[in-house]
Amino acid sequence: MSELMSNNPLLLLFVVAALGYLLGKVKIMGSSLGVAAVLFVGLGFGALDPDYNVPSLLFQLGIILFVYSIGLSSGPAFFNSFKSNGWRDIGFIVAMTALTATLAVGVFFLFDYSAATITGIYAGSTTNTPALAGVLDIISNNPAYTDKNSLSNILAVGYTFSYPLGVIGVMAAIKIMEKLLKVNYQEEKIKLRKTYPVDDEITSAVIQITNPDVAGMQIRDLASSEGWDVVFGRIKGKEGMLLSDWSTTFKLNDKVFIVGQSYDIDKVVDRMGIKTDDSDFYNRKEHDVRRIFVSNPDVVGQKISALNLNQRFHTVITRIRRGDMDMLAQADTVLEQGDRIQFIARRKDLDALSRFFGDSYYESSRINLFSFGLGIALGLIVGAIPIVLPGGIQFKLGFAGGPLVVGLLLGALRRTGPIVWTLPYGADVTLRQLGLIILLAVIGIQSGNTFLTSFQGGEWALILLGAAIIAILGTMIALYIGYKWVKIPFSLLLGFVSNQPAILDFSQEVTGNRVPTIGYSLMFPIALVMKILFAQLLFILLQ
Repeated sequence: MSELMSNNPLLLLFVVAALGYLLGKVKIMGSSLGVAAVLFVGLGFGALDPDYNVPSLLFQLGIILFVYSIGLSSGPAFFNSFKSNGWRDIGFIVAMTALTATLAVGVFFLFDYSAATITGIYAGSTTNTPALAGVLDIISNNPAYTDKNSLSNILAVGYTFSYPLGVIGVMAAIKIMEKLLKVNYQEEKIKLRKTYPVDDEITSAVIQITNPDVAGMQIRDLASSEGWDVVFGRIKGKEGMLLSDWSTTFKLNDKVFIVGQSYDIDKVVDRMGIKTDDSDFYNRKEHDVRRIFVSNPDVVGQKISALNLNQRFHTVITRIRRGDMDMLAQADTVLEQGDRIQFIARRKDLDALSRFFGDSYYESSRINLFSFGLGIALGLIVGAIPIVLPGGIQFKLGFAGGPLVVGLLLGALRRTGPIVWTLPYGADVTLRQLGLIILLAVIGIQSGNTFLTSFQGGEWALILLGAAIIAILGTMIALYIGYKWVKIPFSLLLGFVSNQPAILDFSQEVTGNRVPTIGYSLMFPIALVMKILFAQLLFILLQ
């Protein structure tokens, strides 16, 4: 069996992935490693046999798929967040990466490490492979270093032992600070719902207008003055059942069907009247409700208001299901491929509406290989461009930074003329998971033998201690300062401290929403550059 896997790296890769994924499902004290378990299974296999090896091309493929799909899906929220709090968040991220580097300098003097060891520990405890690669590049290209192999091996040892603590330590710090700060994710979710795409529970109600102050007001005036985040559907009055639009005017005793979150609906009820029941709203003789898939590329990336639906059809879109999340359909909501929209329309318009939006599950699930391939190619080109800093220090964004930056930009654009850059939700999730599992498995397999050798030599204890200080203490300080002093939402902070994709996955499970992904996307390109810079500075200045 050992020889079989030595000669078949793909077999080895998928065995590690399968066993790691299975192990990651095991819960201990209510928590599980999740996909991070793939890394540790890979370390075990790599330690078993030094002949186990996986081509580095697979690692590159894994990280490219992961960061590019993350960029595409998070681009819009990334730039919305930047517009709202950009300089605050960027300043915090830079300060926290500087704090981590300062802690590394402190443990360097405390434990009398070599410059190569502390640099490896720093790269590993921050789970930053490009930072390690940047220092290895300095060693290989600088003729002043005559012991290149020795320095490279010392770097790899520090990195390998520190990397697991960079994952587990940060997870532990998150749970500790969550308890100490008494974070209530449900309350935070409610506060963040207008800023970030949190998982909202959409419901509906029928309201009877009893407040005379509301009578005679148009929906657009009410919605604007009250700031309601609801959608108005059909209205039943003396003229019968009608579909609403922005110019619809309410009259006393009219009944209106609204869709929104329960706490928003309660606000509308308090202002307008009382909740009631009316079976006529569920009569589909004249108007009907239907869910259809968005698969027509002509409408993907367009705002609902830009589709001029009122001129084409007599319809109201009430909600959109994107992945596992229901969201209200607002005028500025941008449609994405694979969205499932729910609308109310005249029965005679239903088929025409289906044709307009496409309504093909097959088409809504397909990947546009032209835009996907072109986007990744652009990312690789950006990642290969040398960036020279004062002092002659040079680095590249590489396979991680380049595709992520381009993915964020293209995700925010959504489309350029006829080219749709975004991926269907299901395809994006699949590619993200596949890329993550591949890169974790490869890192584990490649590092296993070095990990075992260093363990047997007794070097691991001091390295682990230094890594624990940097990873755990650094994360706890960052979470405390960010939450208490800078007043950043804890869910967003978890994305900021998610140095590694497995931590991001863990953070999303902890919070139960997607806000950590927004924080991760905002943090990653900035922190990547800073960590590459700090790793090179540590190695050069501490020689």
